[in-house]
Amino acid sequence: MSTPPPDTQKHMSFWEHLDELRVRLTRAMAAYVVGMCVAWYYRDAILRWLWKPFADAWTSHGLEGVPTLNFAAPSDAFMAYFKLSLVAGLLVASPFIFWQLWAFVAPGLFAKEKRIAIPFVLASSALFIVGGLFGWRVAFPVTFDYFLDLVREAHGAGMRITPVVMMGEYLDFVGQMLLAFGIVFELPLFILFLSIAGIVNYLQLLRFGRWFVLIAFIVGAILTPPDTTSQIVMSVPLCLLYFVSIGLAYLFGKKPSPEAIAEDRKRRAEAKQLRREVVDARRREKQAEKQKVARAEAEKQKIARAEAEKKKAPRG
Repeated sequence: MSTPPPDTQKHMSFWEHLDELRVRLTRAMAAYVVGMCVAWYYRDAILRWLWKPFADAWTSHGLEGVPTLNFAAPSDAFMAYFKLSLVAGLLVASPFIFWQLWAFVAPGLFAKEKRIAIPFVLASSALFIVGGLFGWRVAFPVTFDYFLDLVREAHGAGMRITPVVMMGEYLDFVGQMLLAFGIVFELPLFILFLSIAGIVNYLQLLRFGRWFVLIAFIVGAILTPPDTTSQIVMSVPLCLLYFVSIGLAYLFGKKPSPEAIAEDRKRRAEAKQLRREVVDARRREKQAEKQKVARAEAEKQKIARAEAEKKKAPRG
């Protein structure tokens, strides 16, 4: 016996949806608080882990002294640790938070779609954590190398610049970067969810690809420090994740209608024909330009020969 579609199952009123949302948010916040407590307990170990890329960059650039974290006011250290717990607690509680998100959405799905609940939770949590690890392992060293290289160049120019890293500002910076990479790495799952729901398909994603590349570099410029290297470190993986998402949408998402496929083929054929016509027009323009130059050169040579013959002719 087949499971009835969502629109034939028991409908929830608007207030029941709000109550369900309240329950899910309460549970997610409770899990977040627990994750914050766990992160607070291990705050020193987490701070050492986050500090390592900067310390390694400091050592590799041969800067004087030992890299240290500083704070100005007595309460700054507490506030910095608290912000650290906020970010790390989100990473710890992310599996349960994603589960609550799925539990809120699941009543409107088919039974077949509900079976991907566990893969969804595992994949979303793994992608979020992998994104943070990618930022720590790849983006942080590149970014800190760029910043500290400016200090080394100043020393080479005869100026003395001493980096004084404030604890709160450093944790704000790395926390923002970790969250940005964690959210960015959720892109394949987000697009896959949209394709399963039939909101987008792989043909639409392919057509939007060139615009997404532009959007990726804009996002990279906004979320990363103002240097080209850091922007590329975020934008290039974002583009790769987008094209991975197209493959996932092709394999698991809802397929476009035959009419849409035919329309896409027609559009691609027209675009190919247009490109061919543009190339042919440019080729003809170049040939016409070459012929014009050749005629001008032949005219110059004709005039030169006429003048030479005139000079050789005897004067009467």
